[in-house]
Amino acid sequence: MPSAPLASVLFLCVHNAGRSQMAAGFLRHLAGDRVEVRSAGSVPGDQVNPAAVEAMKEVGVDIADQQPKVLTTEAVQASDYVITMGCGDACPVFPGKTYLDWALEDPAGKGVEAVRPIRDEIRTRIEALIAEIDARQQA
Repeated sequence: MPSAPLASVLFLCVHNAGRSQMAAGFLRHLAGDRVEVRSAGSVPGDQVNPAAVEAMKEVGVDIADQQPKVLTTEAVQASDYVITMGCGDACPVFPGKTYLDWALEDPAGKGVEAVRPIRDEIRTRIEALIAEIDARQQA
């Protein structure tokens, strides 16, 4: 019988088409089913940024099947970590959650060459997040 995830993480940005999708893809890829992963946007776009999809594919993470989703209060309430990436005041705040704001360049309108450094910064932050989640479980 599978064990319950150690934590749940919600990634938020305005369009849920670039940064939050890459972060969610990395967390799913690197943590597997140990962490429940959600992503959403305050004003979701029509599709995931093709340059983000391509940049992730280069490192073996497929996010091509993802769709931007609208932010819901329920998604925030169901998450242990809420990580914002430039969604401003649109992100609701609830007590008892761990909130992190990741200042990352927006990949919207950029080619894959410009998205690669953003992708790599997100991966670094995801690896640190997984270490933090693991450390909290040990405590």
